[in-house]
Amino acid sequence: MIDTAGRPPGLRSVLANPGYRRLWAARTVSQCGDVAQFVTVALLVLRLTGSGLGVSGVVVAEIAPVLLLAPLAGPLVDRLSRVRVMITSDLARLLLVSVLVVWHDNVVIVYAVAFGLSAGAVFFSPAANSLLPTLVNDDELVAANSGIWSAAVLSQVVLAPVAGLVAATAGFQWAFALNAASYAVSALVLRGLRTGEHPPPVTSSTIWAQGWEALSLLRSDRLLTTLAFAQALAALSAGATSALLVVLAARHLDQDGGGYGAMIAAIGVGAVLGPLILSRYAHRVRTEQVTFGAFGLRGIVDLLLATLTALPVALGSLALYGLGTSTGNVSFSSLIQSHVPPEVRGRVFSAFDLIWQSMRLVSLLIGGLLADTLGIRAVFYAGGVLLVIAALTGATASARSGRMRS
Repeated sequence: MIDTAGRPPGLRSVLANPGYRRLWAARTVSQCGDVAQFVTVALLVLRLTGSGLGVSGVVVAEIAPVLLLAPLAGPLVDRLSRVRVMITSDLARLLLVSVLVVWHDNVVIVYAVAFGLSAGAVFFSPAANSLLPTLVNDDELVAANSGIWSAAVLSQVVLAPVAGLVAATAGFQWAFALNAASYAVSALVLRGLRTGEHPPPVTSSTIWAQGWEALSLLRSDRLLTTLAFAQALAALSAGATSALLVVLAARHLDQDGGGYGAMIAAIGVGAVLGPLILSRYAHRVRTEQVTFGAFGLRGIVDLLLATLTALPVALGSLALYGLGTSTGNVSFSSLIQSHVPPEVRGRVFSAFDLIWQSMRLVSLLIGGLLADTLGIRAVFYAGGVLLVIAALTGATASARSGRMRS
């Protein structure tokens, strides 16, 4: 709803909703655990293996569960209480992290736990995204997603260095213990969440068959097809460019660790500001325009980074990249939540997770080869072109849809 001053609902408005407030708190605490876990595991694996390849294995352990379990996670989210799915995921991850509190000197165990934690997120994320529209009105979705995204970015900016400091000073067991506590708190907060959701009765088709039905739904719906194509191109771009930004900083911008750290901080600043700006001005533009425009903005930034060498320009560009990433993700989620019927929403979100992670894995492989053969600038030129194509494809489809409606 629009307030008497003509402004759209903001974060303060949606936080006044007790149900949303609980979901926001649980997702924020759970996200804090995810950030701390990723940083701590990366540091631990580097200490145990002394190898960059060993650290890359953590990324593989993060991606593999999505590829294997997304077709199963979506139907379960649509069949069961989404709150219970999230609580079960938190409790399972609590038990897994507890293993690392007492046993973290074996790299095989670390990889296995990392795999399990990512598997828990495969169920938690689509359940949370599917639950949100049952707690807020359609015109509050952008503000609600903005609040969740802003908290996630802030937790990453603040907790990543804190997690590293705790691991280095107090020991890995204390870092993992704090992470385990975050999942326990999230589960307790969710336990008091009351929603109006009514899971549909179990159907005769198998869970796996229902999972693959989501991909058919993506093909049969014009908007979802366009979003899936654009997201696949974005993942092909971002998988390589995000992983190889450190290489661009060293080889193209001639920056050391301090310069690279400033580049990461610039992305964080833009990512924090993006949802705040979007929630204030979202009523003036269509959600599709923000979604596809964000792809274009990120593509232009990649092209600039591959062309220019001045650090101040790179920092400003990366702030815009962070802004595009955050506004794009918020509008992307809001668009799906408002467009997809609640009975299949979990499957659709899981299908998009599957597309993102599979294309991200392809991007990591191709990006590394491209950087070694043609140079790091070629990676960012290719990434920028892919994102611009995604933006143009979405803008064209959105304009065609608008003409058909008129």
